[in-house]
Parts: sequence; C-alpha cells; structure tokens
Amino acid sequence: MFSKTSLTRQLISTLAVSGCLITGFPLVSWAQSNPGLTIFSGVDNREDILDYHLKHGEAGTIQRDRYKLRIPADKMEQGASQFTVSYPDYYNGEFDPDEIEVRVQGESVPLQEVSWNEEEHRVEIIPKQPIEGGENGKEVELVFSNVENPRTGGTYYFNGQIQALQGSPAPRYVGTWILSLN
Repeated sequence: MFSKTSLTRQLISTLAVSGCLITGFPLVSWAQSNPGLTIFSGVDNREDILDYHLKHGEAGTIQRDRYKLRIPADKMEQGASQFTVSYPDYYNGEFDPDEIEVRVQGESVPLQEVSWNEEEHRVEIIPKQPIEGGENGKEVELVFSNVENPRTGGTYYFNGQIQALQGSPAPRYVGTWILSLN
C-alpha cells in the first residue's frame, strides 16, 4: 500500500502546484491594468500616474482593443468641459473617434465632438454638457473602443489634460497613463 510519508509528499506536492496555479491567474489579468509597482517611471509625482485597463493589450494582432483610461475623482474637483489625451509619436496604433465615450460614475454621457489629430498625436473629447466638479469631484473614465494597437509592443505614455470649469482657462494636466502592450 501507500506509506505515510509518500501520502504526505503527494499532498504537499498537490498543494504546492495548486497554489502556484491559483496565484498565477490574477497576475495574468493584472498585467493589462494598472501599472502596479512602478519604481522608475519618468513621471515626477507618483500621484500623477493614472489607472487604466486594457481589454487585450497585445500588439501586432488583428484583434481590436479597448482602453479604459481612468481619472480619479480628486483630479476632477474643478469639473471639465473638454478632455485631451496626447500620446507619443512612436505610438502607431489607430483610434476610432466614433467608438470613444466618456463615463462619469460609470454612466456614459453624450458627446458633442471627438476629434483625433494624428499629426499632433492627440484625441480631444468634448461632452455636450460640462462635467460638474465639486468638493470630491466625480470619477471619469475615457473609453476608447475599437482601437488598433501598434504593430510592436512597448510602453507608451498617454498624458491627460482637462479644460477645467473653474480656475485658469489653460488646459490642466491631470496625469499620465503608462500603457504597456505585449
């Protein structure tokens, strides 16, 4: 039959393999979202690194992607009448302006205009009604659907600016999304 030590070894081996499998799954899904631990990012203030989520995050595929670029409520206290997302010149993916939306507190808001300026490497989004600010602001998510990722993987710094309803009329930097495509 089986000895006590062989059953113990088999049980320990099974638990070890199961533990590795279980802890490995969250890491796979985590890889396409928030950058996690970023030690050297090039972004001066750690609080300026914004959260994001990519549906696929794979470069060079024919599969279209979805980017969810989040702006936390504390960055929206002054409200916004326009959002601008700029990206590096070496990012050669393609956006579909008809498939871009703004979600406030999870609800989609009607848009007046979305323009993609390929030469200046930016996307401008103007909601029909300004997004109201307030003491705590409101969490905003810029959703880019039907995105064609670049042919090669890499790290891409997307910068977010808003046209605030209060304060200076100049565009205000809200942070940077550090996107990693495999």
